[in-house]
Amino acid sequence: MRSLIVLLLLAGGGATAYAQTTLSVPDGNKLLLHAYARGVQVYVCTQDPKDTTRYGWTFSEPQATLYAKDNYRTQIGKHYLNPIGQPTWETTEGTIVSAVKIQQAPAPDTAAIPWLLLKTASASGFGPLRSTTYVERMETHGGKPSAADANRAHKGQYIRVPYTAEYLFYGPK
Repeated sequence: MRSLIVLLLLAGGGATAYAQTTLSVPDGNKLLLHAYARGVQVYVCTQDPKDTTRYGWTFSEPQATLYAKDNYRTQIGKHYLNPIGQPTWETTEGTIVSAVKIQQAPAPDTAAIPWLLLKTASASGFGPLRSTTYVERMETHGGKPSAADANRAHKGQYIRVPYTAEYLFYGPK
């Protein structure tokens, strides 16, 4: 089983501890594509139904472009939610992969969205990603909204928080 181990430094009360979280792609899978994403995480300001004096940012959707390398020059696809709310990646070759989250780990950067392991729910089109079984999101930077900006004045408003991430697509060996 291939594992990605994340070590997080937790400081508290003068003591230092380490927490370990693992995202595991099952044996029998190989890396098909390593893509680099740059885009936004979209949130809407909502009122807490249990405490109507509190507001928060609720995730709405990702909007990102996928690139072949970390220089963000050669576009190879896009990332979004499909009509039933599943994370979806569409390549310029015409492959569409949708998935569901099965594991989550906090990003080492507390301002970043979590790292994820997703299992393919559907794949269609042409190209090597049609055989995708798992998608891993890692090396995230940014993407989290500031809780301080969620208030009555912003209720119903959307914000777009920039982020970058790496997406790894796996398929059967």
